[in-house]
Amino acid sequence: MTETSFWLFLAAAFLIAAIPGPGIFYVAARTLSEGRVSGFASTAGTALGGLVHVVAGSLGISAIILASAELFAAVKFVGALYLVWLGIKTFRSAGRALALESEPIGDKRAFRDGVLVEALNPKTAAFFLAFIPQFLDPAGSNPTLQFIALGAISVALNTLADVVVVLMASATRAQLIGRPHLMRRLTQGSGVLIAGLGLSLALARRPANG
Repeated sequence: MTETSFWLFLAAAFLIAAIPGPGIFYVAARTLSEGRVSGFASTAGTALGGLVHVVAGSLGISAIILASAELFAAVKFVGALYLVWLGIKTFRSAGRALALESEPIGDKRAFRDGVLVEALNPKTAAFFLAFIPQFLDPAGSNPTLQFIALGAISVALNTLADVVVVLMASATRAQLIGRPHLMRRLTQGSGVLIAGLGLSLALARRPANG
C-alpha cells in the first residue's frame, strides 16, 4: 500500500467511524440503561466482534456467508433475534434499574452480548468486504495481512468513537439518576432502541453482488 492510499483509507475510515451507526446506538443504549462500566464492556465486546469479521473476511469465510442466501439469512436472523431479546430484557428491567447501588452492573454479560451482537451481524461482514479491498495493494507480498491490518485499524477507530459515545451517554445518565421516573423511561427507551436495531437487522438484504 502506498502512503497516499493509506492516508486515504485512514481518512475514509475515520469519517465512517464518526457517522452514527448500529454499533454506536447499541453501545449508547447499554450505557444509558446500565451505566458506564457496562458501556465500556459492551464497547470491548463489539470491538472483539468486529475483529472476528476482519479475520473471517481475510480467510474468505465472510464471502462464503454473503454468497449463500441461506447462510446469510441464518446468521442475520440469529443476530436479529438476539438483539430483540436483549431489548425486551432491558425494557422489562426498567423498574430494577432504579436500584443502581444494590445490583452489579454485569460487565461480563455486557462484554459477551457485545461480542455476539457484532459477530452475528452480517452487515458488518459486508462492509469490510466492500470497503477494505479498495485499499489493498494487489502487488503486495501478503494481501491477507494487509486486510487484517486495515481491518484492525478500522475496528480501532470504531471503538474510539464508541468510547466517546459511552462517556457522553454516561454523563447524561448521571444527571438523571436522581429522577426515578425519567430514569425508568430512559431505560425503557434504551430497550426499545436495542430491539429496534434487531428489527432493522432482520430486514437487511443480502448484497446484490454477494
